[in-house]
Amino acid sequence: MKDDGQHKQRIALITGGASGIGFAIAKEFVRNNIFTIIISRDPAKLQKAKDELGASCEVISFDLTKFERVPELIERVQSQFGSIDILVNNAGINMKKDFCEVSNEDFQTILQTNVTSVFVISREVVKGMIEKGRGSIINISSMAAQYGIPKVIAYTASKAAIDGMTKAMAVELSPKGIRVNAIAPGFIATDMSAKALNSDSERKHKVLSRTPLGYLGDPSDIAAAALFLGSDSSKYITGVILPVDGGNSIGF
Repeated sequence: MKDDGQHKQRIALITGGASGIGFAIAKEFVRNNIFTIIISRDPAKLQKAKDELGASCEVISFDLTKFERVPELIERVQSQFGSIDILVNNAGINMKKDFCEVSNEDFQTILQTNVTSVFVISREVVKGMIEKGRGSIINISSMAAQYGIPKVIAYTASKAAIDGMTKAMAVELSPKGIRVNAIAPGFIATDMSAKALNSDSERKHKVLSRTPLGYLGDPSDIAAAALFLGSDSSKYITGVILPVDGGNSIGF
């Protein structure tokens, strides 16, 4: 995937792209002729993603919390495939616990994966983007940053940090040709959300009753937004936190 003049195929890097929303984004990118590199900690899921997406996808098994190894990872990716045009910071973890039961270690674990790793990988990718004077970074936020959700204090703090980082990065990097935006998914029909909602009918009713469109989103809805933000169709958009939530964040 090296440069071949003006007709170079765009290259995207997606963290946590082997399943769920990340995989939906990877699938949409590949469908639109974007060479897509997926990073995940799960080799089995990576292989399954590679098998489905084919030659326009490459997969790398890597733990993004190994911060000291990230610079070498990005250097290797760019040496092998070329400079990165689109970075999607999707990898993240959650933890549902009562506030007083969350340990210091619990809190730090969420922040390391959801915040620090986003900063570290973005910093390394941005160095290459600055050299060519353009790029698009898409951070995956959450409705948890928009309003309070009980029992996810660390996750909420991490996604609020992502929103702040998105705006700060956009202000500093946009003059260098690098746009930075975020997507805040609502309740999306993934295996994770299905497990949570199907076992809690009261919560599921509350989710749907305050979502004006009245149904759960699909991972492809987030993928479509990511494709837009990664393309020249959004060339005058930066620093935006885009809710893709069926109106949940403004529902009553």
